[in-house]
Amino acid sequence: MRALCRTSIVLLAFVASGVVALAGQEDAAAAGKVVYERWCVECHGATGQGDGSAATSMLPRPRDFVQALYQVRTTGSGQLPTDADMRAAIENGLPGTTMPGWPNLGDSEIDDLIVYLKSFSRFFSQGPAPEPLDFGSDPGGGPAALEAGAAAYLTMLCEECHGLSGRGDGTSAPTLQDWRGLPIRAADLTEAWVLNGGGSVEDLHTRMLTGLDGTPMPSAIDAMNSGVVSPDEVWQLAHYLAAMGPREMPTLRDVIRVGRAEGGLPADGGEEAWAGVEAFYFPLSGQIIQTPRNFAAAVDGLWVQGLHDGTDVALRVQWNDPSQSPDPSWDEWQDKIAASLDLDGADPIVPDSADGSLMRPPDAVLLQFPFEPPEGTERPYFLMGDTRNPVYLWTWSSEAGVGAGRGRGLDSVEPFAEDPVRGEATWEEGRWTLYLRRSIEVESEGLDFTEGVPMPIAFQAWDGSSAEVGKRSSVSTWYYVLLEPPASSTVVVTPLLAMLLTGAFGLVLVRRAQDRGRE
Repeated sequence: MRALCRTSIVLLAFVASGVVALAGQEDAAAAGKVVYERWCVECHGATGQGDGSAATSMLPRPRDFVQALYQVRTTGSGQLPTDADMRAAIENGLPGTTMPGWPNLGDSEIDDLIVYLKSFSRFFSQGPAPEPLDFGSDPGGGPAALEAGAAAYLTMLCEECHGLSGRGDGTSAPTLQDWRGLPIRAADLTEAWVLNGGGSVEDLHTRMLTGLDGTPMPSAIDAMNSGVVSPDEVWQLAHYLAAMGPREMPTLRDVIRVGRAEGGLPADGGEEAWAGVEAFYFPLSGQIIQTPRNFAAAVDGLWVQGLHDGTDVALRVQWNDPSQSPDPSWDEWQDKIAASLDLDGADPIVPDSADGSLMRPPDAVLLQFPFEPPEGTERPYFLMGDTRNPVYLWTWSSEAGVGAGRGRGLDSVEPFAEDPVRGEATWEEGRWTLYLRRSIEVESEGLDFTEGVPMPIAFQAWDGSSAEVGKRSSVSTWYYVLLEPPASSTVVVTPLLAMLLTGAFGLVLVRRAQDRGRE
């Protein structure tokens, strides 16, 4: 009898503890719902299906919590993420997507939010809690490991999507789509700071073993199990990928320092002629100020080098672009981009009037300057000026070549009939190299440069195969270009402090506008 009583007491205690735990989960889910509806619902939607009001402007689309297909995990392919995986995504965001980090959320808020996110999918209530994979130990890097990793890159057919140089220009890249049939870009492995899940050797190794669920990126475990590659070769491949480019975003600087050339200016943009010339990186963001906005911009940054000889100035501009637009092999991609994005009612892809065939926009870049050296911190509007204060433009497109003109606002280039700016562009393995050259002083309408005086400069870029035309572009804020005087010159450099502060303030405003657009 006593034993029966003790058993009953134990059972009652067990049931009671379960009721308390269930009540605690319900309270946490209710609190998490408050956080979700404040910060997450606009993208992920009220039912968690990734269909919020802002979702149609984003590629890749926001996560569908109902399907529970999580890309960045420490668990096996097709498995659910751990709570730690979900916390990391919330705290740090997902580089390469529109998912930002949320450092404003406290630990308890994130705990509650995770409980609520898991409530969207029945899969989390089935079976035991997910466990991380055993990723093994890194055997180390070095030249031999990089050579073995390069071989594994080809053995695993990585180049079919990511290209031989890792810039996302493989032969399969134009056909890639996610589980919803929406277009998805092959990762640019040379820009590790925007890789989804991180760009360290450990991060890359983890992604290869887990795969990216819901995307074409598979897990390497099947290849390991079948003997195609060994566990050590997967580590060596991770070392090779990590060596493709810098892991951290390049340091942002406000001034392009154009050095004085010794022995004449380069005649073109060839690597050998520009070797050793300092390169400056400038990030670009989608143009989201005016409609049609571009939340899924393709060109995310430019590298700029400069030289002058006292008579002429030459600039070399490089950027990654997997397609040499216009390129018929990317027609399928272009169609999917145009069909999947909310373009604010605009239709950038129109049939040609003659035969009804698809219009293939070109790739394009422009550099903008004021027509006159500004007084103090005054500069034109960074989106190609306006009617009262136009900008002087150096233009290039893969169809029209190099030119110059006047800008009175976005998508309002007035070409000059004659201008001394000249140059050429070449495309190789997912990268454009644009060479521009012009005399420092001009007799025609334009801008005269002065050695030792910083001049405002801003950039704009389009990827034609991603349906970027007109106002749908990537843009930068204002920076400065400075032609360095000879070492013996008595020219005094104009004080930069006020200008740089203003430039930094403009960059902050742009980033805040982007954050508001994402939210």
